[in-house]
Amino acid sequence: MADDVKVVPREGLVGTLSRLRDSGYRMPLDVTCVDRSRLPGAEGPRFEVVYHLRSMPGGDAVRVKVPVEESDPVVPTATGVFKGLSWFEREVFDMFGVRFEGHPDMRRILLYPEFVGHPLRKDYPRRGYQPLMDMPRIDGEEVPAPPGPRPAASTPPPAAPDGMGRARGGGDQIMTINMGPSHPAMHGTVRMRVRLDGETVVSADPDIGFLHRGFEKMCEAGTWTKVIPFTDRLNYVSPLINNVGYCGAVERMLGVDPTERCKYVRVFCSEIARITDHLTAVGASALEIGAFTPFLWAMQAREEIYYLIEFVTGARVTTSYTRIGGLRWDLPDGWQDRWLACEGRLLRLMDDISALLTRNRIFIDRMADVGAIPGDDAIAWGWTGPCLRSAGVDWDLRKARPYLVYDRMEFDVPVGRNGDNYDRYLVRMEEIRQSVRIVRQVIRDIPDGPVNVDDWGVVLPPKDAAYNTIEG
Repeated sequence: MADDVKVVPREGLVGTLSRLRDSGYRMPLDVTCVDRSRLPGAEGPRFEVVYHLRSMPGGDAVRVKVPVEESDPVVPTATGVFKGLSWFEREVFDMFGVRFEGHPDMRRILLYPEFVGHPLRKDYPRRGYQPLMDMPRIDGEEVPAPPGPRPAASTPPPAAPDGMGRARGGGDQIMTINMGPSHPAMHGTVRMRVRLDGETVVSADPDIGFLHRGFEKMCEAGTWTKVIPFTDRLNYVSPLINNVGYCGAVERMLGVDPTERCKYVRVFCSEIARITDHLTAVGASALEIGAFTPFLWAMQAREEIYYLIEFVTGARVTTSYTRIGGLRWDLPDGWQDRWLACEGRLLRLMDDISALLTRNRIFIDRMADVGAIPGDDAIAWGWTGPCLRSAGVDWDLRKARPYLVYDRMEFDVPVGRNGDNYDRYLVRMEEIRQSVRIVRQVIRDIPDGPVNVDDWGVVLPPKDAAYNTIEG
């Protein structure tokens, strides 16, 4: 099903998004921007701000495009329509220089405030670098400052209201500290500017720019196939499923339909990758509250999956296994037996984790009613996956808009009730078991045949053909 596309002027943007939300498109998936300056035959405004929305619960998607002139790169903010657009709009401002008028916190989100220019504009040099100095430079040349006011170098987070409705701040009890970017509790290179009233967190201002790796800019210089290794590194826990998602998107643009066997193999890869992701989340959650043993069991179970992934793809983590139009190679002989041995050890460890945590009084007290979010808020913030389902929203892309061969698979979608940390744990535990169920069906139903489409304009020809024939 093709997504619906609407092109609206910026004056009509907020009204259009409001009407779409009221008609059922309640989930904001993304806001991005397109620099059209180097598109062949491009005419009209240089920029195009693109909003991606999804209907709930139906799953239909719509894109709203807003043309933006280079001389006046301003669009009204839509944060009043969707809560989840705040960070997306900041990212577009940071990377492309389009400002969102009325945004409550219009400052850079990935780059430091003194950075000059906007890296995802097509005229920004791919090898440009900027040392943090009084006059930032790119490859030794001075860079003119972008139009418009530069954000303040340090913008404090707004004071949070207390229970009486008064803004707290400036008193002797409020202390501001930095957590991270290198802090053992951050699980990544992230900085949090936290304001504390005793042991109560009054407000927190995340600085996620330490995680930005510039993959989008690096991808501009490569072919579609050369982007695949970058998708490996977007999530180092489950890179296989990122490979599948990216190749599927490119194939959709090309109008390429993978072979039947390839679709089953991709489902197999996606589900074992999903298991490794959920095991990491479950183990880390337990570790956060002092339960070290379940973390070790989860890592042991994940290691069993990694052994299987290495057997299939030749690599444990950064696999680059999928290809546009197919796969690097077919599944090796004996992969079913390898999975069955892995499945047995995985389920035994899952039973151990569940026995120690699921009804553990300490675990429940520290997880239940913590981080709870209602279903409507989860949708408005653009939550997906087990976090969304834990909030009571019965929605799974594999069911709502099936891809590959998920419409042929029988599996249940676990749904929580409270949207808290305990529900997120329960949902992930059950989703692991449902993924095992899907893999069993793949083993039962996978057909014989090629894993790559018969088109050397899409997939690379075999080496013997490339070396020995004109066509190759």
